Amino acid sequence: MAKRLTTRVACCWAIGLAAAVALTTLTASTPAVAHGERSQQAFLRMRTLNWYDVKWSKTELNVNDEMELTGKVHVFAGWPQAVARPGEAFLNVGEPGPVLIRKSAFVGDVPVPRTFSMDVGKDYEYKIVLKARRPGRFHVHVQINVKDGGPIVGPGQWITIKGDMKDFTNPVTLLDGSVIDLETYGIKWVYIYHFLWMAAAAAWILYWFMTKGIIVRYWQVKAGRAGELIGPNEKRIGAITLAGVLLAVLGFYAAANKEFPRTLPMQAGLLTGISPIDEPSPTVSVRFRGGSYTVPGRELHIKTTIVNNGKEPIRVGEFTTAGLRFLNPDVIPQRPDFPDYLLADRGLSVSDPSPIQPGETRNMEVIVQDARFDIERLSDLAYDTDSQFGGLLFFFDPSGGRQRVEIGGPVIPKFRSDVTL
Repeated sequence: MAKRLTTRVACCWAIGLAAAVALTTLTASTPAVAHGERSQQAFLRMRTLNWYDVKWSKTELNVNDEMELTGKVHVFAGWPQAVARPGEAFLNVGEPGPVLIRKSAFVGDVPVPRTFSMDVGKDYEYKIVLKARRPGRFHVHVQINVKDGGPIVGPGQWITIKGDMKDFTNPVTLLDGSVIDLETYGIKWVYIYHFLWMAAAAAWILYWFMTKGIIVRYWQVKAGRAGELIGPNEKRIGAITLAGVLLAVLGFYAAANKEFPRTLPMQAGLLTGISPIDEPSPTVSVRFRGGSYTVPGRELHIKTTIVNNGKEPIRVGEFTTAGLRFLNPDVIPQRPDFPDYLLADRGLSVSDPSPIQPGETRNMEVIVQDARFDIERLSDLAYDTDSQFGGLLFFFDPSGGRQRVEIGGPVIPKFRSDVTL
């Protein structure tokens, strides 16, 4: 008897010590401030979804204030084979928990509360309406979750929320005209159900632990007496517990169905046929003729053949990939409003800066060079099995027009800056 009591006391001490360690770890932890998109592979960020014209309507809000996250996304035509295509996708927000709630989301003019379909090679415009809930400073991204492909994260911006979370409300008008607050509606029953089942689980575990304990059961199994662990009394307790759980589930279901006879199924359908951005075809064409990436110098060299079939001269002004923007200062001299960690305002240059005249065909090398290319881990393409890049080239004309062209292909990594290919 004393030996059995000593075993139980030791087990209780072990459980208590584990709980203390877990509590200490949780209270000592600090919020992460790293940009999560850096953990994704370079090919996934460069050759799947190319984000552009991304805007955050506000960067400072009070609790209950609303903001809009808008922009456009190009579904890369050279979608990598290793990633499932976006036949089923969900427009979402990347944030550290529900610090802002999603009030509505649109792709084009179509509301997308559920999964929708996108076609490769097309561009789509999106808008997400967010409402501030929890005070603090948070990094907020646009994000699209692709079925079997995972979340693909877009550019992020720091958002500051002021106020008190206790003041947050989320009123919604129901079909019968009544108004409820989704933040607190039914919260009492959420607590009741959770604590009730937690108590039932604790009682079940406690019963089995107090009858013989883990160590004693282990000894019996080791001694070849496992058949003695489940006796008539244990079977009786198990049957009573099973019957009680089933009766409780049926009773709660009947009560909920009586109080809420009209219910709406989960919005789990698939929206298809959403129209992409309707824009005229570009009058400029770009043919990729090879490229290289110099690892020590963080330089991406893109050899191209550019044909201007338009009526005005054009110049290469921007290259965007994985949410990063590399600008040609000769074409875009003013720094745009965009997160600093993603904006290289002098990160793009060309071998021939003169305008490409109408009807002209020119071989030109585009150089993307900035530390952000390496900081954001896009230089990992040098170690990727495909070693392919992807992105959008933007061309500008004197009238203020802008055209975008997808470009991508394999690049050869160079590990010495003095080596030429």
